[in-house]
Amino acid sequence: MRVPADDRRTPAERLLARRSEGVDDARLSRESAQTARTLEGYFAASAPPRWSERLAEIDQRTDRERRRLEAAYRRLRRTCAPGERAQRWRARVAAWPFDEELNDLIRVHNEWYPIERRLPFDPRTRDYVRVAGRSFRRPELGPEWALAEFPPDA
Repeated sequence: MRVPADDRRTPAERLLARRSEGVDDARLSRESAQTARTLEGYFAASAPPRWSERLAEIDQRTDRERRRLEAAYRRLRRTCAPGERAQRWRARVAAWPFDEELNDLIRVHNEWYPIERRLPFDPRTRDYVRVAGRSFRRPELGPEWALAEFPPDA
């Protein structure tokens, strides 16, 4: 359908005009016709939000680090005597090359997630509300994280 050059109506207004003339176009519901159109809304609806992409990347890369550590942990358990395992595991974890880019991503997530998700603030706890019963914050990967995941005495 060709639009005259002097027609200054938006596409939504033209569609509503056709509807009122009896032309039924099922592409636009009554509710969506009454919703304000904004650029922010368009971008928010067009792709997964950045916080969602970032969380997926954090989870994927954390799982990769966990698998690498687990392989080293299992090798050490196979090759070391029980008496020296804990000390060697602590030394191995202290020298482990943790992914600093991942830790940077985790820091960005911990800082921006509550703002991007518009989490409510709980004045009683002086913190953002929990998401699905747990804190939204992700721990940075380091020796403390590794020793909690793979205890040296186990």
